[in-house]
Amino acid sequence: MTREEKPAVRPRAGIVNLERRKHPRFDVDLPIEYHREASPGYLTGRVRNAGEGGLLVYLPERMEVGQHLKMKVFFTMGTRLDTIEALTQVVWADFRVGKDWGDYRCGVQFIDISEEDVEKLGRFLMNLSG
Repeated sequence: MTREEKPAVRPRAGIVNLERRKHPRFDVDLPIEYHREASPGYLTGRVRNAGEGGLLVYLPERMEVGQHLKMKVFFTMGTRLDTIEALTQVVWADFRVGKDWGDYRCGVQFIDISEEDVEKLGRFLMNLSG
């Protein structure tokens, strides 16, 4: 191969995942109760990942981006069962996860949460990080 016959250089291609969150996320499996702001009855779902800014949740119904949900998250601290309550907003919604899960996945951010519940969540997450 001569100098003029150099092989073509292909640009690098790949997937780049740039994290845009302000707070780290932790994988969890926590029960929740939730309801739409206008509905009185609670439904149940699961939190699959949590951070101080929001949650990844699996719900039995599809949510629209912008939807407000009142949520109660249940977790244990040592031997004590505890909860946090927050008003959240759906920031993204995904397809039905699958027949085994039977749920829809969405990301919610906290828009109204008490200072006490922010502290409880922070202590819980710090406990997860070791």
